[in-house]
Amino acid sequence: MNIEILPIMIAVAVGIGATLAMDLWGFFLKQAFKIPAPNYCFVGRWLRHMPEGIFRHDSIAAATPKPAECAVGWIAHYATGVIFALALVLLASPRWLLEPTLLPAMIVGLATVAAPLFVMQPSFGLGLAGSKTPNPTQTRLRSLMNHAVFGLGLYISALALSPVFKAYS
Repeated sequence: MNIEILPIMIAVAVGIGATLAMDLWGFFLKQAFKIPAPNYCFVGRWLRHMPEGIFRHDSIAAATPKPAECAVGWIAHYATGVIFALALVLLASPRWLLEPTLLPAMIVGLATVAAPLFVMQPSFGLGLAGSKTPNPTQTRLRSLMNHAVFGLGLYISALALSPVFKAYS
């Protein structure tokens, strides 16, 4: 195996694992506390409107549904998790994959909360940092918790995969 591609492959797996951790967290919250999970179909709807030059909606829920929006949204969700994991490895260096530490993963995980608060929520018609939602504080805290879990997922996934990276390094 080409040694140059290995850190990229491991980082991709770390991103998938961290995103899965965030989704399992959402599933737990839904089952245990009846807190609705994020609707990634709306992400797909948002993305599917972009080729028409529509980047912002008054209400993403009221926007015209698009074919394959759910598939597009879920693929985008996992692709974004992979991109953030690649960014972590780029910032911390591929050596972080050999001996992962919690702090860089949590910093990146918490930094990723900027995407929903400052890009997606305003674009979905929810206002800056969810300011137009019924309970903005709750919206912000949920986003923060989801992304903290993503950061923890980055760390746990890297920790689980570090023996593979060590074996082929």
